[in-house]
Amino acid sequence: MADSLDEAIEAKFGHKKPAKFETNSKNHIKHIIGVVSGKGGVGKSFVTSMLAVSLAKRGYKVGILDSDITGPSIPKAFGTPADVKGDKELMYPPVSKKGIKIMSINLMLENETEPVLWRGPVLGNVIRQFYCDTLWSDLDFLLIDMPPGTGDVALTVFQSIPVDGVVLVSTPQDLVKMIVGKAVTMCDKMDVEILGLVENMSYMTCSCCNNKIYPFGKSKLMDVADAYQIDPLGALPINPEFADLVDKGQVEDIECDFMDEITDKLINNVEF
Repeated sequence: MADSLDEAIEAKFGHKKPAKFETNSKNHIKHIIGVVSGKGGVGKSFVTSMLAVSLAKRGYKVGILDSDITGPSIPKAFGTPADVKGDKELMYPPVSKKGIKIMSINLMLENETEPVLWRGPVLGNVIRQFYCDTLWSDLDFLLIDMPPGTGDVALTVFQSIPVDGVVLVSTPQDLVKMIVGKAVTMCDKMDVEILGLVENMSYMTCSCCNNKIYPFGKSKLMDVADAYQIDPLGALPINPEFADLVDKGQVEDIECDFMDEITDKLINNVEF
């Protein structure tokens, strides 16, 4: 086992830890926030999308860097066409109907179902291009939709991009404490601040009696947040209408009042 983080990175990448990326001179990004989960299937991309929509509705300039190279879903959620333009120097990210800039590998593939079968160094170079060679211009928030787990892309992002902090995403299942623990440990080793914890798929609201139903058991948001001393940002519901709008590429049409508390806390946890 490696004795230090540098040795662990050297063992992972085959060389010393990667140098910090410097974005192009035309970009002025105030805050960069990663959205992270310790495992797949927790709705991390949905949380990223709703945070972006909620921030944009408050008047902030927002972009999403989809770093989940092998499982990108952000363009589908926003209905963004595969239409990345550019010149010899920079790529121009497509803009959603409500002004959110998006860069994702799926915007560059002729067929959105084509698998990306690349190894770590190539993935890292794509992340560099998405951050450095994309014309983000002036942004208040750049959200990075992270791939699940703690692999090569996570190392590249946390070591090479000046991330202000991360939002962890969990679900109410019994395994959540262990999974969140892995993400917390990763952030600790990478010296990345945790801005808070969001519990997704926490409950459903009965259409008949308006009571909350907990299909995965009672919320574990507070217990997990207390265990790891993380700020509990809030819990998100399961709603079939949300899933339908995402599938149609209309995530921006979701009424996001349920995001207000989470967005307020996130903004308060970021130093302006």
